[in-house]
Amino acid sequence: MKDNLYDIILNGVRDGIYYVDSERKINFWNDSAFNITGYKREEIIGKHCYDNILDHIDNDGNHLCFDGCPLINTMKDGEPREVEVYLKHKKGYRVPVSIHCKPVIKDGKIIGAVESFTDMSPHNVILGNKNELVKQAYTDTLTGLPNRRYLEKHLEAVMLKNRDLGIEVGIACFDIDFFKKVNDNYGHDIGDDVLEMVSQVFIKSVRDNDIIARSGGEEFIGVFEGVTLDDLKNTLERIRILIEHSITKVGNKELSVTISIGGAMANKSESIEEVIKRADNSLYEAKENGRNKVLIGL
Repeated sequence: MKDNLYDIILNGVRDGIYYVDSERKINFWNDSAFNITGYKREEIIGKHCYDNILDHIDNDGNHLCFDGCPLINTMKDGEPREVEVYLKHKKGYRVPVSIHCKPVIKDGKIIGAVESFTDMSPHNVILGNKNELVKQAYTDTLTGLPNRRYLEKHLEAVMLKNRDLGIEVGIACFDIDFFKKVNDNYGHDIGDDVLEMVSQVFIKSVRDNDIIARSGGEEFIGVFEGVTLDDLKNTLERIRILIEHSITKVGNKELSVTISIGGAMANKSESIEEVIKRADNSLYEAKENGRNKVLIGL
């Protein structure tokens, strides 16, 4: 009865929780772990954390399951750890999480460890709007991103703040590398899956007041408010890394793509069209120089 009560309590919390024994076999997986990762309990229980299901990476794209796993280190030295990483959702995209690892000790001996993790994804105002008519008017049907109509209105507002209030604005143009080959080799359904995967990375990797909108096909435009040049570079590089380390399922295989990104900081004296053109020129240069790159124009 006590065990059942503990299960009820742990399944009622918002954080994902799982427990591994000394052999690193997963023995517990709560409901929120499923909600955050997409993996059901029956898909996880009995497997080992070194099976690399969640494939945690850091901001630089380093795979922590191979080197620097906080859960393993906690089991080794008994010290709790807290770190922010990106796990791989069952659908292939990356989710930012804050994880906390704590050893489980019995009779003075470490017999396993518990990891809890919190979804750190931002809450976009438009995507979270409860008014369905508003969402339909301003959201791209396939990807769930803001559409061109919303992008145009948003750009007008932030460029006005840039000119009148001096708030820095960064603009970025994104293009999925060799996307035509994806459609040609795998079909448009898989192409749509790739667009959805990339869009989920966008949604989960920007701040609440930033947006990345679908401007057409495999092209996207991002608007980043209140950022420095270094902020913009770091944000765009992080997005590039996360997309490179995400996947789309094609039967039993995994398909990965990369993205080229061009950016520009807005000047008070230029129009919306001019700053987008500068960002687009940087995108073109990134593609000409090998793709899977971030270039910021001056």
